[in-house]
Amino acid sequence: MSFYGDKILPRVIDRLLDNSDMAPYRQRACDGLSGVVVEIGFGSGLNVPYYPEAVERVLAVDPAELGRELAADRLADSPVDVEFIGLDGQTLPIDDASVDGALATFTLCTIPDVDRALRELHRVLRPGAPFHFVEHGRAENAGSRRWQDRIDPVWTRIAGGCHLNRPIDDLIRSAGFTDVSIERSVLDRPVTGSIFAGRAVR
Repeated sequence: MSFYGDKILPRVIDRLLDNSDMAPYRQRACDGLSGVVVEIGFGSGLNVPYYPEAVERVLAVDPAELGRELAADRLADSPVDVEFIGLDGQTLPIDDASVDGALATFTLCTIPDVDRALRELHRVLRPGAPFHFVEHGRAENAGSRRWQDRIDPVWTRIAGGCHLNRPIDDLIRSAGFTDVSIERSVLDRPVTGSIFAGRAVR
Protein backbone atom coordinates (compact mmCIF):
# COMPACT_ATOMS: atom_id res chain seq x y z
CA MET A 1 0.00 0.00 0.00
CA SER A 2 1.21 3.53 -0.76
CA PHE A 3 2.17 6.08 1.90
CA TYR A 4 -0.99 8.03 1.05
CA GLY A 5 -3.19 4.96 1.36
CA ASP A 6 -1.61 3.72 4.56
CA LYS A 7 -0.84 6.91 6.48
CA ILE A 8 -3.08 9.71 5.21
CA LEU A 9 -6.30 8.28 3.77
CA PRO A 10 -7.27 6.41 6.99
CA ARG A 11 -7.21 9.72 8.88
CA VAL A 12 -9.34 11.40 6.21
CA ILE A 13 -11.90 8.59 6.24
CA ASP A 14 -12.00 8.59 10.03
CA ARG A 15 -12.89 12.30 10.01
CA LEU A 16 -15.39 12.12 7.16
CA LEU A 17 -17.34 9.07 8.33
CA ASP A 18 -17.39 9.72 12.07
CA ASN A 19 -20.49 11.90 12.24
CA SER A 20 -24.12 11.95 13.33
CA ASP A 21 -25.39 11.28 9.79
CA MET A 22 -23.59 7.94 9.65
CA ALA A 23 -24.33 6.84 13.22
CA PRO A 24 -27.87 5.49 12.54
CA TYR A 25 -26.57 3.45 9.61
CA ARG A 26 -23.82 1.93 11.76
CA GLN A 27 -26.25 1.19 14.58
CA ARG A 28 -28.60 -0.55 12.21
CA ALA A 29 -25.83 -2.54 10.54
CA CYS A 30 -24.60 -3.87 13.87
CA ASP A 31 -28.00 -4.62 15.40
CA GLY A 32 -28.70 -8.34 15.60
CA LEU A 33 -25.13 -9.55 15.23
CA SER A 34 -23.96 -12.15 17.73
CA GLY A 35 -21.22 -14.65 18.47
CA VAL A 36 -18.06 -14.47 16.38
CA VAL A 37 -18.26 -11.83 13.64
CA VAL A 38 -15.84 -11.08 10.82
CA GLU A 39 -15.65 -7.41 9.86
CA ILE A 40 -13.94 -6.50 6.61
CA GLY A 41 -12.90 -2.89 6.24
CA PHE A 42 -12.54 -2.42 10.00
CA GLY A 43 -10.75 0.90 9.40
CA SER A 44 -10.48 3.01 12.53
CA GLY A 45 -13.12 1.06 14.42
CA LEU A 46 -16.05 3.39 13.79
CA ASN A 47 -18.45 0.47 14.26
CA VAL A 48 -16.98 -0.62 17.59
CA PRO A 49 -19.30 1.50 19.78
CA TYR A 50 -22.31 -0.13 18.09
CA TYR A 51 -21.38 -3.81 18.58
CA PRO A 52 -24.24 -5.51 20.46
CA GLU A 53 -23.57 -7.25 23.77
CA ALA A 54 -24.27 -10.56 22.05
CA VAL A 55 -21.10 -10.20 19.95
CA GLU A 56 -18.36 -12.22 21.65
CA ARG A 57 -15.47 -11.55 19.31
CA VAL A 58 -14.76 -9.63 16.12
CA LEU A 59 -12.23 -10.83 13.56
CA ALA A 60 -11.06 -7.57 11.99
CA VAL A 61 -9.61 -7.18 8.50
CA ASP A 62 -8.25 -3.96 7.01
CA PRO A 63 -5.33 -3.10 4.70
CA ALA A 64 -4.30 0.07 6.58
CA GLU A 65 -2.48 -0.75 9.79
CA LEU A 66 -2.83 2.85 10.95
CA GLY A 67 -6.49 2.12 11.55
CA ARG A 68 -5.56 0.04 14.59
CA GLU A 69 -3.90 3.06 16.16
CA LEU A 70 -6.84 5.32 15.36
CA ALA A 71 -9.18 2.72 16.88
CA ALA A 72 -7.28 2.47 20.18
CA ASP A 73 -9.66 4.56 22.30
CA ARG A 74 -12.77 2.93 20.85
CA LEU A 75 -11.31 -0.53 21.50
CA ALA A 76 -10.35 0.40 25.05
CA ASP A 77 -13.95 1.43 25.78
CA SER A 78 -15.50 -1.71 24.28
CA PRO A 79 -16.14 -5.01 26.08
CA VAL A 80 -15.95 -6.88 22.78
CA ASP A 81 -12.69 -8.67 22.00
CA VAL A 82 -11.33 -7.57 18.62
CA GLU A 83 -8.67 -9.70 16.95
CA PHE A 84 -6.86 -8.34 13.90
CA ILE A 85 -6.47 -11.28 11.55
CA GLY A 86 -5.35 -9.82 8.23
CA LEU A 87 -5.06 -7.03 5.73
CA ASP A 88 -6.94 -8.45 2.75
CA GLY A 89 -10.68 -9.10 2.58
CA GLN A 90 -10.14 -11.03 -0.64
CA THR A 91 -8.37 -13.85 1.25
CA LEU A 92 -9.64 -14.51 4.75
CA PRO A 93 -7.58 -16.77 7.06
CA ILE A 94 -10.74 -18.31 8.47
CA ASP A 95 -12.08 -21.87 8.22
CA ASP A 96 -15.11 -22.65 6.10
CA ALA A 97 -18.50 -22.18 7.76
CA SER A 98 -16.97 -21.10 11.08
CA VAL A 99 -18.28 -17.61 11.94
CA ASP A 100 -21.68 -16.46 13.12
CA GLY A 101 -21.95 -13.18 11.24
CA ALA A 102 -20.24 -10.75 8.89
CA LEU A 103 -20.14 -6.96 8.76
CA ALA A 104 -19.05 -4.44 6.14
CA THR A 105 -19.64 -0.69 6.14
CA PHE A 106 -18.43 1.56 3.33
CA THR A 107 -15.96 -1.12 2.27
CA LEU A 108 -17.21 -2.93 -0.84
CA CYS A 109 -16.65 0.23 -2.89
CA THR A 110 -12.88 -0.07 -2.45
CA ILE A 111 -11.85 -3.74 -2.47
CA PRO A 112 -10.15 -4.41 -5.84
CA ASP A 113 -11.76 -7.83 -6.40
CA VAL A 114 -15.04 -7.27 -4.64
CA ASP A 115 -16.59 -10.44 -6.08
CA ARG A 116 -13.84 -12.52 -4.52
CA ALA A 117 -14.20 -10.77 -1.16
CA LEU A 118 -17.94 -11.44 -1.09
CA ARG A 119 -17.39 -15.09 -1.97
CA GLU A 120 -14.90 -15.28 0.89
CA LEU A 121 -17.49 -13.91 3.31
CA HIS A 122 -19.98 -16.42 1.99
CA ARG A 123 -17.44 -19.23 2.48
CA VAL A 124 -16.58 -18.47 6.11
CA LEU A 125 -20.13 -17.88 7.35
CA ARG A 126 -22.05 -20.74 8.90
CA PRO A 127 -25.14 -21.84 6.92
CA GLY A 128 -27.96 -19.47 7.78
CA ALA A 129 -25.60 -16.84 9.25
CA PRO A 130 -26.22 -13.16 8.38
CA PHE A 131 -24.14 -10.64 6.50
CA HIS A 132 -24.94 -7.04 7.57
CA PHE A 133 -23.83 -4.12 5.42
CA VAL A 134 -24.07 -0.41 4.70
CA GLU A 135 -22.47 0.72 1.45
CA HIS A 136 -22.65 3.52 -1.08
CA GLY A 137 -22.94 2.66 -4.75
CA ARG A 138 -24.67 3.01 -8.07
CA ALA A 139 -27.38 5.66 -8.11
CA GLU A 140 -30.96 4.93 -9.10
CA ASN A 141 -31.26 8.19 -11.04
CA ALA A 142 -30.01 7.90 -14.63
CA GLY A 143 -28.46 11.37 -14.61
CA SER A 144 -26.51 10.66 -11.43
CA ARG A 145 -25.34 7.33 -12.86
CA ARG A 146 -23.91 9.10 -15.91
CA TRP A 147 -21.98 11.49 -13.67
CA GLN A 148 -20.76 8.61 -11.55
CA ASP A 149 -19.41 6.84 -14.63
CA ARG A 150 -17.65 9.99 -15.84
CA ILE A 151 -16.07 10.84 -12.51
CA ASP A 152 -15.24 7.34 -11.30
CA PRO A 153 -11.82 6.94 -12.99
CA VAL A 154 -10.52 10.12 -11.35
CA TRP A 155 -12.31 9.55 -8.05
CA THR A 156 -10.81 6.07 -7.74
CA ARG A 157 -7.29 7.47 -7.96
CA ILE A 158 -7.76 10.17 -5.33
CA ALA A 159 -9.98 8.18 -2.95
CA GLY A 160 -7.80 5.13 -2.38
CA GLY A 161 -9.53 2.88 -4.90
CA CYS A 162 -13.09 3.79 -3.93
CA HIS A 163 -15.59 3.33 -6.77
CA LEU A 164 -18.74 5.43 -7.01
CA ASN A 165 -20.76 3.19 -9.28
CA ARG A 166 -20.66 -0.38 -8.01
CA PRO A 167 -24.08 -2.11 -8.05
CA ILE A 168 -23.95 -3.31 -4.45
CA ASP A 169 -27.23 -5.23 -4.54
CA ASP A 170 -26.27 -7.21 -7.64
CA LEU A 171 -22.80 -7.96 -6.28
CA ILE A 172 -24.15 -9.42 -3.05
CA ARG A 173 -26.69 -11.60 -4.81
CA SER A 174 -24.11 -12.82 -7.33
CA ALA A 175 -21.89 -14.03 -4.48
CA GLY A 176 -24.52 -16.60 -3.51
CA PHE A 177 -26.25 -14.81 -0.63
CA THR A 178 -29.99 -15.33 -0.24
CA ASP A 179 -32.81 -13.49 1.53
CA VAL A 180 -31.16 -10.24 0.52
CA SER A 181 -33.01 -7.33 2.11
CA ILE A 182 -31.87 -3.83 1.12
CA GLU A 183 -33.21 -0.35 1.70
CA ARG A 184 -31.83 2.36 -0.55
CA SER A 185 -31.65 6.03 0.31
CA VAL A 186 -30.39 8.96 -1.73
CA LEU A 187 -27.42 10.90 -0.45
CA ASP A 188 -27.36 14.69 -0.39
CA ARG A 189 -24.37 14.46 -2.74
CA PRO A 190 -25.96 12.95 -5.87
CA VAL A 191 -22.72 11.82 -7.49
CA THR A 192 -22.01 9.49 -4.58
CA GLY A 193 -25.30 7.78 -5.38
CA SER A 194 -27.31 5.56 -3.09
CA ILE A 195 -26.81 4.15 0.37
CA PHE A 196 -27.47 0.41 0.38
CA ALA A 197 -28.34 -0.72 3.92
CA GLY A 198 -29.36 -4.26 4.54
CA ARG A 199 -28.78 -7.88 5.37
CA ALA A 200 -28.31 -11.13 3.53
CA VAL A 201 -28.00 -14.77 4.51
CA ARG A 202 -25.38 -17.42 3.77
